Amino acid sequence: MSTEEQFINREMSLLAFNERVLAQAQDESVPLLERLKFICIVSSNMDEFFEVRISGLRERAALTPYAVSPDGLTARQTLQAMEPRIRALVDRQYETLNHQVLPQLMAQGVRVLRRNHWNEEQAAWVRAYFFRELMPVLTPIGLDPAHPFPRVLNKSLNFAVELSGCDAFGRSSRMAVVQAPRSLPRVIRMPSSLAGCEYGFVFLSSILHAHVNELFAGMNVDGCYQFRVTRNSELFVDEEEVKNLREALQGELSQRNFGDAVRLEVADNCSEATITFLLQQFGLQPSDLYQVNGLVNLVRLMPIPDQIDRPDLKFAEFVPSLPSALVRSGGDIFAAIRKGDILLHHPYQSFQPVIDFIRNAASDPQVLAIRQTVYRTGTDSMLMEALISAAQSGKEVTVVVELKARFDEEANINWSDKLEQAGAHVVYGVVGYKTHAKMALVVRREGNGLRRYVHLGTGNYHARTSRLYTDFGLLTCREDMCADVSDVFTQLTGLGSASHLRCLWQSPFSLHARVMEGIEQEIAHAKAGRKAQIIAKMNALLEPRVIEALYAASQAGVKIQLIVRGACSLKPEVPGLSENIQVRSVIGRFLEHTRIFYFLNDGAEDVYLSSADWMDRNFFRRIEVAFPVLDARLKKRVINEGIRPYLKDNVQAWRMAATGQYVRRTPGRSQRFVAQEFLLAVHAKA
Repeated sequence: MSTEEQFINREMSLLAFNERVLAQAQDESVPLLERLKFICIVSSNMDEFFEVRISGLRERAALTPYAVSPDGLTARQTLQAMEPRIRALVDRQYETLNHQVLPQLMAQGVRVLRRNHWNEEQAAWVRAYFFRELMPVLTPIGLDPAHPFPRVLNKSLNFAVELSGCDAFGRSSRMAVVQAPRSLPRVIRMPSSLAGCEYGFVFLSSILHAHVNELFAGMNVDGCYQFRVTRNSELFVDEEEVKNLREALQGELSQRNFGDAVRLEVADNCSEATITFLLQQFGLQPSDLYQVNGLVNLVRLMPIPDQIDRPDLKFAEFVPSLPSALVRSGGDIFAAIRKGDILLHHPYQSFQPVIDFIRNAASDPQVLAIRQTVYRTGTDSMLMEALISAAQSGKEVTVVVELKARFDEEANINWSDKLEQAGAHVVYGVVGYKTHAKMALVVRREGNGLRRYVHLGTGNYHARTSRLYTDFGLLTCREDMCADVSDVFTQLTGLGSASHLRCLWQSPFSLHARVMEGIEQEIAHAKAGRKAQIIAKMNALLEPRVIEALYAASQAGVKIQLIVRGACSLKPEVPGLSENIQVRSVIGRFLEHTRIFYFLNDGAEDVYLSSADWMDRNFFRRIEVAFPVLDARLKKRVINEGIRPYLKDNVQAWRMAATGQYVRRTPGRSQRFVAQEFLLAVHAKA
């Protein structure tokens, strides 16, 4: 079997992931408003797919046209192979919205009020809204030699307006552009008394369409069409050349919205003349055009569920639980950690202990120093506020901020400014490597000297996403683990050779080698006639040498079960290559984000949690850590909560075939089992 036959194309695998997300929107058992959210999530995912993956492929096609990826395809071949599949996905998405979700919402008293169906009272309300809220902030731009085509922001809502006649100056421009103000909501709720239903919504685009003629007095509006352009959003900063990374990034961020265009979206009623004109303006080809049956940006529908008080149309609310050790501690989190390691399983268990860990450290007079990494934390963060408070009170606060966390750069720069103003030490990691490890270290003076406490996690220090993503976190004061975390922080803030870590596996130094050793160890056990098993759960599996090692393990008789949410380049269940490997993906209410590495090791059951996927970038171009779960009771919990339910799931799990196609599991005659529902029942309160 040739090398290219052993690997699945990364981009194709990412498309397959979005197809599985769309299946959630098509699933009648999912609450109706949650199905609408899944449609929006697909749109958001595909935006990023074009901004990053498609734009990257186009650059590679231009710069290295003959280079091939592990699956044997050039960038241009990948682009050509993906196009029909992307179009099919978009068509299914709009069909699901228009023919399933919206009609079913209408039957539940939730309606999108189209402008061709407004009655007189509704039309009058819309007209008043236009003149009160919209007209004062609109800037129509008639195109002529004095008014060139405007710079159109990435993913912004715009309207191309076809005109005839002459204006007050005698100009006869045939085309104008109206940019929808970013400050206004894209979906407006109409009063129930006018809407004729409990929840009636009007799109901003419908309001503008209905009254666009008001912007061009004395001229004829012959057509008005929504359009949206997606641009390359990768930032380029030569870290070897710049003297101040933060200043360089601030300069680049202002240009992100004006990168090269990669996709043009228009409504399907758009005229051919306008389509041709827009393609020319953005330097795009007809193959870059997507005509859609409805809104050109379905992400605009995301606010609708939050405005609707219908619990029966949403996932059931839940209250995350607290570990019993923290409940018994009476609020003394450090005393609780001294009694034993504490495992947190989000979102089933609360993220509050992580916030309390930093808050208590900030206010505790016995705490001398706090160190923390920041990758994504959001624009409103209690953790960052606590760190600022700690610095202001005179504690030694060091924060390693990753400025190049994609799409969070601006928020991280703003937090960096605030932290520095408060007196914290702010550093930006290591040139050429993203700091993706999730670590917090607290140094506290106690009766017998200084004691260190750490939090290590698989997910970001982000309170909002902790309710949406599944992740594990560990609170411990084990001296060897704390010493390792301290050494990693010293690497990030200072200079020197890599330390020999006692417990942690660290990228870019030891994580890849340790994973390979774990695989080889299972191969040795299998060849010796002992039971051998590997289970790994992650977001993506792409690194070729790890995949090849897993193939070798399969051929040696090692049983391998992989739970890979997104892209997976490994081909499972191929005779003679990977017949002992199974790959499944679980797509449900929560985004599966946990990384777990399990090696049976002749019954010792080595279990590691990590911030890293098995990808080239995580192994070689990022600062990552994997940390062992050493407490036997907690190790059992990770296995029983993070692995076994996902291997048992027969509703939200998809199994990959040798062809790379995914088949959704069904209960059949077995009892229905959903991993996420099981974990909610174990931990959370309804």
